[in-house]
Amino acid sequence: MNQLDALRQWTTVVADTGDFKQLAISKPQDATTNPSLILKAVQKPEYRPLLDEAVKKHAGKPLDEVIDRLLVRFGAEILSIIPGRVSTEVDARLSFDTAATIARGERIVALYKAEGIDTQKRLLIKVASTWEGIQAARALEQKGIRTNLTLLFSFAQAVACAEAGVQLISPFVGRIYDWYKKSAGAKWDEAASAGVNDPGVKSVREIFNYYKQHGIKTEVMGASFRNVGQIQALAGCDLLTISPELLAELAANDAPLEHALDAKKAAATATMEKLSYDEAGFRFALNEDAMATEKLAEGIRAFAADAVKLEKLMQESGK
Repeated sequence: MNQLDALRQWTTVVADTGDFKQLAISKPQDATTNPSLILKAVQKPEYRPLLDEAVKKHAGKPLDEVIDRLLVRFGAEILSIIPGRVSTEVDARLSFDTAATIARGERIVALYKAEGIDTQKRLLIKVASTWEGIQAARALEQKGIRTNLTLLFSFAQAVACAEAGVQLISPFVGRIYDWYKKSAGAKWDEAASAGVNDPGVKSVREIFNYYKQHGIKTEVMGASFRNVGQIQALAGCDLLTISPELLAELAANDAPLEHALDAKKAAATATMEKLSYDEAGFRFALNEDAMATEKLAEGIRAFAADAVKLEKLMQESGK
């Protein structure tokens, strides 16, 4: 049994890609996309026609709507290949606007429904884990719209997401690792900071244990991996969303894989205090975490910049 097959015993494997033609190879249960992945895909010859078609078909409509229609086109193609759910992201430029995030999420759901998709079972709306984003997700969940809270770097964000009753969170393992490695500079010891000692892995393990100890139903999906060692150290997490390259590495590895995270064992070890945050408490806790504050802001900026690049490609296509 290779490590990818072994991982599937305990964890739902999710592909992190906009390149839906690769999905038949890795056979994931679910798939996630984001603006950067869609931008990367439409710059390839085999996917560019999808962008040109969206622009032509919806000429004269607002650019933000055309982008949503393109995202839904990719999502529908993905859902024709995988058996599970796809995550589609709300424009990162709305990360601090609760009402606009709710409206955009509802529009994406409506577009999927128009394609005949069972959105309750097969769609997650991705929203940044800002205070405003978490409150938007709370409102969407109350309307029966399932959410995936992304750009999550801190324990405080995870606690607030649980309180909001979101379906799933995506802690960013690799970006946490990046921050600590850069911060340490020449003092960074790669071997000593690998596996269970990886700062991104430690963050997800803490969140996973907290959720299981307190019976929190929100799913934990580790994301943003830099190497297979991070994935191996989180085997047993509810879900892991993995790039096609790392999925291939796991499939090529026949070494035994340890069951690293066990929900039943975590639930039986009640050692973590139940926390709760109001807005002021959340903002202060996030502010106290320099890594999370910086990576959240950086992630929003990067996704927003790629949304702008996608708009420019559409404008050029329409000329």
